[in-house]
Amino acid sequence: MRQQVSLLPGGRRLHLQDGPIDLVIEAFGGSAEVKAAYDAAICRFQTVLDELCSELSLLRMPAGPGAPMPKGTIATRMATAVAPYAERTFITPMSAVAGAVADEILEAMTSAAKLSKAYVNDGGDIALHLAPGEQFVVGMIDRPDRPSLFGTAILGSSDPVRGIATSGWHGRSFSLGIADAVTVLAMRAAIADAAATIIANAVDLPGHPRVHRVSARSIAPDSDLGDRPVTRFVGQLSAEDILCALDQGAAVSEQLRSEGLIHSAALLLQRETRVVTMNDLITSVADNRERCRSLVHA
Repeated sequence: MRQQVSLLPGGRRLHLQDGPIDLVIEAFGGSAEVKAAYDAAICRFQTVLDELCSELSLLRMPAGPGAPMPKGTIATRMATAVAPYAERTFITPMSAVAGAVADEILEAMTSAAKLSKAYVNDGGDIALHLAPGEQFVVGMIDRPDRPSLFGTAILGSSDPVRGIATSGWHGRSFSLGIADAVTVLAMRAAIADAAATIIANAVDLPGHPRVHRVSARSIAPDSDLGDRPVTRFVGQLSAEDILCALDQGAAVSEQLRSEGLIHSAALLLQRETRVVTMNDLITSVADNRERCRSLVHA
């Protein structure tokens, strides 16, 4: 069997893996409901990779008014999530793939079972379910490749956030910018995923001598980014350079927040942070270290 299905130590979390898709899932509720939710997740997961591969050439095409709409449900989520950016910058539906998969699996779970809360974490892009009165504490990591927390957010059932995504040049996907991490809170995981890509690309210092870039195609010949230069190394920057790059990312974050595309964003570059939020939803770890004992890390 190609897919890997197992319960992680402790027996509470479900691990699903198929090729590049690697999910950690946890559901809360009665034992029968949790089992039904996990069974639904496993069943839906069986065809996810094949569905995406069947439309992969289309999903790697730049989004735009003339781009054909995919047919699969996950692919449609991806295309819808990137559509708001199609006329302002280069983006492909692949920018929202992890979040869209997380949204799809969570929907299968909540359609099959009555849960108090649940999350589907696809490599740091997370879809959340919260019944009335429930909450999650989310820890935001400073680098995907060697994570430690730099901030937290408490998400309650009354908050509009049901999706979290993180992007940055250290991550598993390529970035055109130099952010160590950009974490976005939005209505859905696919929406957050696309926005995190856009904001992380905006945290940048074009032409800076301490930023090394190479063609995406030279690393991954089939990359949807083609010959666009992606960041491979960022040397130590001056305080002025760091603030300049963060200012650019914060300006884009504020614009997306004003358009209703995101709720909040936390930007990190070489230990300096910038937060754009509608309230005090995001706090630094130093403000409350007890929040580090979070159930979900983004």
